[in-house]
Amino acid sequence: MTAVKSKAVVLLSGGQDSATCLAIAASRGFECYALSVNYGQRNIPELEAAKRVAAMLGAARHIVIDASLRQWGGSALTDDSVDVPQGASTEGIPATYVPARNLIFLSFATAWAEVLGARDVFIGVNAVDYSGYPDCREAFIDSFRQTANLATRAADEGWKIRIHTPLQTLSKAEIIRLGVELGVDYSQTVTCYNPDSAGAACGVCASCTLRKQGFAEAGVADPTRYR
Repeated sequence: MTAVKSKAVVLLSGGQDSATCLAIAASRGFECYALSVNYGQRNIPELEAAKRVAAMLGAARHIVIDASLRQWGGSALTDDSVDVPQGASTEGIPATYVPARNLIFLSFATAWAEVLGARDVFIGVNAVDYSGYPDCREAFIDSFRQTANLATRAADEGWKIRIHTPLQTLSKAEIIRLGVELGVDYSQTVTCYNPDSAGAACGVCASCTLRKQGFAEAGVADPTRYR
């Protein structure tokens, strides 16, 4: 008799980190439910990438939620009047930070997990490369974990929602090496903040800069299509 797998909701943007996160969740024996959000992002080709990645890594189901944050902008990813900066930022909060994005995404993921009867949510936040993003920091994740368990039926029924951040302290090179071990085909991912309509990467934004550096340090050939 086949054992029933525990379910997990995995936030999936379509980039290399979230693809690796999905592969990790699957490798730990979870039946994975991938969740992507169309939030009006400039890098919309990543949603097509998310579909490819979900299929490639065997997600039980993949859904895309429409929740446009473009209506108020406030980020280079959701406001065309704000230029996407080149290179990796080392000071302050980058212009590519989307206000409260992970807070919103984790809320969606927690809600779906409750409906599925899942107790586990995976998110590919990474404090090493994105320490300038407040919603990638460990303190935020810990706080959300507590909130999630107070804001759902878990508070009354005695079970807990677990928020997994397996990439939290890994470098880009470590993430890529791990993903390769788990069978992730990174050519199917889109990480660029400003890709063209076909998904080809710009090669100069912060995300492209970190991705290039990660592949180089990992000693893995970069499969990214650059324009």
